[in-house]
Amino acid sequence: MANLKELKNRITSVKSTQKITKAMKMVAAAKLRHAEEAANAARPYAERMDSMMASLATGMVGRDDAPQLLGGTGSDQKHLIVAATGERGLCGGFNSSISKAVALKVQSLVSQGKDVNILCVGKKGRDALKRKYGHLIIDLVDLSGSKRIGFGDAQPIAQDLLTRFSEGEFDVCTIFYAKFISVMTQEVTGLQIIPASVPEASTDADDVVYEYEPDEAEILTELLPRNLSVQVFRALLENSASEQGARMSAMENATRNAGDMIDRLTLQYNRERQAAITSELIEIISGAEAV
Repeated sequence: MANLKELKNRITSVKSTQKITKAMKMVAAAKLRHAEEAANAARPYAERMDSMMASLATGMVGRDDAPQLLGGTGSDQKHLIVAATGERGLCGGFNSSISKAVALKVQSLVSQGKDVNILCVGKKGRDALKRKYGHLIIDLVDLSGSKRIGFGDAQPIAQDLLTRFSEGEFDVCTIFYAKFISVMTQEVTGLQIIPASVPEASTDADDVVYEYEPDEAEILTELLPRNLSVQVFRALLENSASEQGARMSAMENATRNAGDMIDRLTLQYNRERQAAITSELIEIISGAEAV
């Protein structure tokens, strides 16, 4: 009977866990809707910004008067990796996949003799990377107090990067985040943001031709810092949607697995109970025959 009691307690425990995972899935689904809407709303602005940057930078790349945020320092010896992850777990492989991509990038740069530092945005990335690369982590940005990611969360990060760049702490900065594709798919992306990674300008005949005043160099000097904030903001929004999508998927799988375990334990419980009843009946019948 002790075995039956243990099985019954396990069934009760798994049922409680199933209720929790089901509730977490519903919460993640609600948060995902808002996060996905925010990410989708930010994409047209970011894409238009990319188009504008491409048009402006076409004639500036390689020129001596090009802004440093576009042309760089002339060296690529010192690298800063921004690892943007989540503040919480229970979201499948979301955090670990980003941390793994960062670790591979750091390993590749170190093997080339580069100087590498890591700026963590999110505690889970710091926790995963500190085991091997803790000596390279220079700071942690904690966004656990932000219920919903806003542009105000991205601006201080971008300003910190600009300050570090102007002080010569790094030559190249790359941010790693997870681009939201669907609930089931999140694509880990590494984007170079300093010097600005400018897409090639389109050559379609129907494209609008812009004339700028003042000149491109002056406009880029003002636009590049703003573009940095936009890129960081887009990465945070994509991450937010990806995290909730991964959590929703993970909790759905956990709920399904809990249901399968409950079925197996219930079957085992019924078999054990039937065996115990049969054994007791045999003992009673044998005792009655002995009398």
